[in-house]
Amino acid sequence: MPRLRRWRADLHVHTALSPCADDDMSPWRVVAAAQVAGLDLIAVTDHNSCRQVRAVVEVGKMADLAVLPGMEVQTREDVHLVCLFDTVEQAESWGEEVYEHLPARRNPEQTFGKQLLFDTCDHLMGKEERLLLTACDLGVEQVVARVTALGGVVVPAHVDRQAYGLVYTLGFFPPGLDLLAAEISGREAEDAVRARFPQLGDIRLYAASDAHRLEEIGLHPSLFYLREPTVAELGLAFRGVGGRRVGICPG
Repeated sequence: MPRLRRWRADLHVHTALSPCADDDMSPWRVVAAAQVAGLDLIAVTDHNSCRQVRAVVEVGKMADLAVLPGMEVQTREDVHLVCLFDTVEQAESWGEEVYEHLPARRNPEQTFGKQLLFDTCDHLMGKEERLLLTACDLGVEQVVARVTALGGVVVPAHVDRQAYGLVYTLGFFPPGLDLLAAEISGREAEDAVRARFPQLGDIRLYAASDAHRLEEIGLHPSLFYLREPTVAELGLAFRGVGGRRVGICPG
């Protein structure tokens, strides 16, 4: 039996690169807020971009906080999917691919907000000019296939919410996809979510904050029992292999 560690985790955290997030969500502030919230593990998941993941991962290493690089991609069906990776290079490769499938439009920051980029010292480096708060032209099945091929894992985001939730948007949970888990917002109990959405079947559920403000980080954490914070270990926890598991922290 492998020796497991309990990880208090929030696997859906935005930074100031997401235009709908607060401008003060720089790498050090995000990591510090996660530690204040008692988290051991976070995932940085900006909208349709991985340009800030490298700085947050490096800051996490300096502060002894595990950070998974990721993205919240918006598919052509207007479904939000959380994509998680083991390495910054995998995430950045995925980010480059998504950029190719975004509309060639500049971000109207007066309407949607600024898309800020910081370095590992929290110095403002510039802005992302491409509009991120929009759908790319990749479908759900394409995203799952491509992220899996890159070595990542895909989890439908906030499936209990109407806006951009997979079940609300599509009306069903697509069969045959390589989806091991789904994220819920933590605003109601897991049993209540399953009762509202029988389409979820027995797929593993966990909660995450979808934090867009520093005070939201860790608001709805989950507990992961893993050997280490990797995509492979997450997959084993979703399957319940070797004692690995995931549970939603009581509200």
